Amino acid sequence: MTVLVTGAAGFIGSHVCHHLLDRGDTVIGIDDMNAYYDPTLKEARLERLRGRNGFSFLKGDIADTRALADAVRGKEIFKVVHLAAQAGVRYSLENPRAYVRSNLDGHLEVLELCRGLGTVEHLVYASSSSVYGGNEKVPFSEDDPVDHPVSLYAATKKADELMSHAYSHLYGIPQTGLRYFTVYGPWGRPDMAYWLFTEAMLKGKPIRVFNDGNMWRDFTYVDDIVRGTVAALDHPPQADGGAPHRVYNIGHNKPERLGTFIDILEEVLGVKAVREYEPMQPGDVPRTYADIGAIERDLGFQPQVGLREGLTRFAEWYRGYIKI
Repeated sequence: MTVLVTGAAGFIGSHVCHHLLDRGDTVIGIDDMNAYYDPTLKEARLERLRGRNGFSFLKGDIADTRALADAVRGKEIFKVVHLAAQAGVRYSLENPRAYVRSNLDGHLEVLELCRGLGTVEHLVYASSSSVYGGNEKVPFSEDDPVDHPVSLYAATKKADELMSHAYSHLYGIPQTGLRYFTVYGPWGRPDMAYWLFTEAMLKGKPIRVFNDGNMWRDFTYVDDIVRGTVAALDHPPQADGGAPHRVYNIGHNKPERLGTFIDILEEVLGVKAVREYEPMQPGDVPRTYADIGAIERDLGFQPQVGLREGLTRFAEWYRGYIKI
């Protein structure tokens, strides 16, 4: 089976590529290797993939029609895992055009590619828990209204879901959107709190703790995310009288208070954090909490890695990668 993975040098994308290769799939990766965070990390992720049988890679921007066409020319693509996107809630306040290009224009180009190929049996794409905005009802359910995003990033992810539904309805392309909840783990993103905190704490520098630590996040370990993503990929939705399109939450289903998260990180690192408390940031939300009943029922998804174990694994990897 040949699978196209966009964002192949990214955090989740690189892990998904390894999982697919492990089970014998052929993987074609594409990534623009942009400098939103240090491209050296993306190169390191990619280097681990380049030596593997069945993997090929093209550097390119998914919003560029020609780049996508070049990536699949002469190949018969049966499945697509679309993970390329401009990530980060706070950065969307600084550079909104990057989100429109990558998350809207890029998503459209992937949809058009699938329509043009005519061989794609299933497109799985990354949505986000951010679509729930400031919803106060918890846990967040796929049936909850998501019409009031509090960041442009969230708005683009909801727009992606709407675009995908339209293409599924119009052209019969089976699609599944996955609303990821706060993914963490080895080879992660340097802009995320767990990385920023670890880096600062090991250097004896203070960490910024927003909303006095009264933030709750449904932290989800990357291996669980990958298992859920591939399970979704293997089970295309049926039309059943409507569009062959569905959306799932994929999270740990156990939110942790930010202060507790820092306490655990102190234990696994063996250092105390110097906490600098700051107010809530624009575009942020106080709580995320995934109702995973639907993905559990349909795909048998169950998270397996708890926060303490996951942070321990990340800390061990980080020390090795940074050579501390």
